[in-house]
Amino acid sequence: MQADKNHWASRLALAMCAALAGCAGIGSPPLTPVVTIPRGWNDPAPPQAVAVVSDWWKYFASAELARLVDLALASAPDLVIAGERVRQAEAQARVAGASLFPGLNLSAGSSRQETRAGAAGGAGRRDSSAATFAASYEIDFWGGNAAAARAAENSLLASRFDRATARLTLLAGVANGYFQLLTVRARMAFARENLAIAERVLAVVDVRYRNGAASALDLSRQRTAVLSQKAALPPLELLARQTLSALAVLVGAPPQVFDAGAMAVNDIAVPVVTAGLPARVLTRRPDIASAEAQLAAANANLAAARAALLPSIQLTGAAGLSSVELFSLLNAPLRTLSAGLALSQPIFDAGRLRGQVEFAAARERELVEGYRKAILAALSDVEVALSSARRTAEQEQLLDQVRVQAQRALRLAELRYREGADDLLSVLDAQRTLFQAQDQLAQLRLSRLQAAVGLFKALGGGWEPQAEVSSRAGY
Repeated sequence: MQADKNHWASRLALAMCAALAGCAGIGSPPLTPVVTIPRGWNDPAPPQAVAVVSDWWKYFASAELARLVDLALASAPDLVIAGERVRQAEAQARVAGASLFPGLNLSAGSSRQETRAGAAGGAGRRDSSAATFAASYEIDFWGGNAAAARAAENSLLASRFDRATARLTLLAGVANGYFQLLTVRARMAFARENLAIAERVLAVVDVRYRNGAASALDLSRQRTAVLSQKAALPPLELLARQTLSALAVLVGAPPQVFDAGAMAVNDIAVPVVTAGLPARVLTRRPDIASAEAQLAAANANLAAARAALLPSIQLTGAAGLSSVELFSLLNAPLRTLSAGLALSQPIFDAGRLRGQVEFAAARERELVEGYRKAILAALSDVEVALSSARRTAEQEQLLDQVRVQAQRALRLAELRYREGADDLLSVLDAQRTLFQAQDQLAQLRLSRLQAAVGLFKALGGGWEPQAEVSSRAGY
């Protein structure tokens, strides 16, 4: 018997040594993406540019926009959804962290058993009461439980960073939606103004036609111009309604009672934003921080999956009282104590645990590429926003000069037509040029505003990691 005990003890020692030899490969350094960070931007901002702050929307000098932002922060559905996801991640982190502590259970009960007299025997009654306090604890010898808790903590961090990303996306969407609404209304104002011009010219053509100085063709052409301007209004009115409704949904208000757009789009200030160094951008974007946290969680999950291949050690203990009297544990109770240690090692699971390790390793490699893609996308976003802000500003200046010259050309063409020095084709051409220039100028103003918003968003909107957590759960 003693020989058998020594034999099994030797086999257990060998198993433990083999497990310890494999323990070195449980935890591995996290993979990191390889990205070349440029030293500067191709279109740097001028020296007088403003820095990105957390309330960046105030740079646009619009009290109405600030009101919409406050409304969105208070009741936007997207932010509420993101907040609930954070709460879910917090609960999951508590669940994962519970495995690091012992489990305690208390059970108590009483029972009575009665037998009635019959042909085979007499009546009787048996009472009993018992209470048991049990404890169990899994020794985290390989660090698998700690790795699972670390994965949950990093997933919680990622959800908090995702909430910050949702907040930034929401505020950028509110600003862009507001600017689009102002632009559509400006285009509607231009369309009505152009309709008035076309009707004024039609009145002149009609007078000349009735006096025999203009042909029926001229009259038909100008009537066509008037009808074309009238036809341009309904699509703009529909677009304005759609934009207003979309903005209402963003800020969490019913579209039926929501209104905005009291300012003129040209009264909105267009800030010039400085981008700083490219390397600094990578620490100011919550989506990049989320990708990093997800990678850390994947690395911890890989360590937990590897630990599942190794033996687990379980400590158990229990203490109890029992009595033969109902609801009484103080009258000559029977005391019981027990303690135990259990060691379990997976032997055959048809490759399930190995498959989990391979899945976790592949997931980590996938998130490395996702992390690298997020960095490249951030650098691209800033570069495109800087270029767009500069080019649209230059284009707006040129197009404004086109509008001024088109207005002058229309006045001259209309005057020459009144005096009979030119035909109606010159007036029609001047009208078309002015109408197009005004509409394009309004849309270009929108592009400038959206480029500024895009640059604020690409630079993280003044976000800092400390705004979400006081300390990072690292790996």
